[in-house]
Amino acid sequence: MSEGKVIAEKEGQVGRVIFDNVKKHNAMSKAMWDQLADAIECFDADDEVRLTVLEGAGERSFVSGADISQFESEHANVDRVKEYSRSVNRGYGAVQHALKPTIAKIDGYCYGGGMGIAVCTDLRICSEKSSFCIPAAKLGVGYGHENTKVLVDLVGPSFAKEIFYTGRRFSSEEAKDMKLVNRVLKSEDLDDYVGDYIDAMVNNAPLSLRTTNLTVNELMKPESERDLTVCQRLVEDCANSQDLAEGRRAFMEKRKPEFVGR
Repeated sequence: MSEGKVIAEKEGQVGRVIFDNVKKHNAMSKAMWDQLADAIECFDADDEVRLTVLEGAGERSFVSGADISQFESEHANVDRVKEYSRSVNRGYGAVQHALKPTIAKIDGYCYGGGMGIAVCTDLRICSEKSSFCIPAAKLGVGYGHENTKVLVDLVGPSFAKEIFYTGRRFSSEEAKDMKLVNRVLKSEDLDDYVGDYIDAMVNNAPLSLRTTNLTVNELMKPESERDLTVCQRLVEDCANSQDLAEGRRAFMEKRKPEFVGR
């Protein structure tokens, strides 16, 4: 039986990560977690890629959580459980610390590990029919502190506790109210809206996007762990770049700039 797969596609300057396990609402197996990390790392290393979009295959789900049908083999003993956890954390970490901006395009169920992936992205844009849930308390699962912190940083401690305490499904509007998602669209408008965001970001200066991305990530760390010299170096890279000169020329000449990422 197929365990699903994560598809990595490159469309011009955009990397696309597609969770493809449609019959199981794109539930994640261990192999898929590894493929997710591989895909993000591949796009990070590709100078042509300026941002990455993550989405679910089909029309019903982003990711519905773990593929329970794989648990007998993936959780057969303590060592297998540790291997599975390493794959999951590697997937989360690759998304959270991606060098390029990331967008979660959510159209349907976003549960468990799917919500964990989504909160690790930079922007979350969803359809009205989308719903969100972390059912850890319903399964007797203890949620790790690193992934809990990502959620707390995003929605605050009170909403994070509500999500975990109740284990219930939250609607797209509730998700927007708690700042879990950036935007909520009608399903028929989702593709065009995300496409417009992609166009806007791809046409902006890559070094500027990188500076914002990595600086914000650095500032999310505890103060004692922040490396502000990295942030300053990123600003200096922009100041000394061809793109800064191009941006100024384009502004003076009243034309669209052509940024090259250098």
